[in-house]
Amino acid sequence: MDDVKQLVTDIKNKNLKPIYFLMGEEPYYIDKISDYIESNVLAEEEKGFNQMVFYGRDVTVEDVISNAKRFPMIAERQVVIVKEAQDLSRTIEKFAAYAENPQPTTVLVVNYKYKKIDKRKALYKTLKKTGIVYESKKLYDNQVPDWIRRVLTPKGYKITPKASQMLVEFLGTDLSKINNELEKLQIILPKDSEITPEIIEENIGISKDYNNFELRKAVGMRNDTKAFKIANYFAENPKDNPMVVTVSLLFNFFSQLLQLHGLNDRSPRNVASALRVNPYFVNEYLDAARNFPMRKVSKVIGDLREFDVKSKGVNSNAVPQGDLLKELLVRILR
Repeated sequence: MDDVKQLVTDIKNKNLKPIYFLMGEEPYYIDKISDYIESNVLAEEEKGFNQMVFYGRDVTVEDVISNAKRFPMIAERQVVIVKEAQDLSRTIEKFAAYAENPQPTTVLVVNYKYKKIDKRKALYKTLKKTGIVYESKKLYDNQVPDWIRRVLTPKGYKITPKASQMLVEFLGTDLSKINNELEKLQIILPKDSEITPEIIEENIGISKDYNNFELRKAVGMRNDTKAFKIANYFAENPKDNPMVVTVSLLFNFFSQLLQLHGLNDRSPRNVASALRVNPYFVNEYLDAARNFPMRKVSKVIGDLREFDVKSKGVNSNAVPQGDLLKELLVRILR
């Protein structure tokens, strides 16, 4: 996130490079950088003749290079943007020749989403010398809550750890989807507001009481009643609560408990660092470790592997997902 801010600051200060090659698994920052260049490098009156947007499926590398080599009309520079450039993956290395001697009055932006170019080949090595190569990496689940906080803080909003966790569990690590939901909340909430689970439930439709976060907590506390209440809710709303997601989250949880059992230093700071969890949740993990000895954790992990396969339709004899989840919980909690 900091490198994106620096990149945008440089562009804002007119410290421009002739080529911006934006690649990687996370499209959110690729779009952010590309959109900023598209909106801000040229004045509105210059864009008509000097800003071109192409799509990878509709052009060839040669077409793009031909346009990039031309001179701007009544302007200091021109902007050429190639969106969905991953559709040019078979011929993308042809940009290497242009990258060796790019047109200094052109800003060429290549959006190469969900993929990376080979760093051993000529294109990458040349781009590093003459332009900017930005790799947008996918965030891990445990990194997204901090990303949410860093997005909201400059805009004058706060969010509780539980509310962040609800967003991650419901929307995954798709930053664009999460940002869209955050922007909706910012429209309806005054500045200096704190986003709570209740606000998430009311405005986004994620239940604050019946979700994977609460199920994990109930299982860790060995609270059978609450765990099966949530399982019944999931069984009644299977489309919103796919078992494959629940099993995956529980597997990650028990894998972390196994790691916790191996720690000599169980101070809150060390546990949060080792497990890569928000310090707010450390006590939950410590309680769960007391409720599940290492031998039981190892068995549960084996059960979760078995039910992961079953949840995908293997050897489950068309058993409803809700029944599978209840059977799994019996195995874990007995």
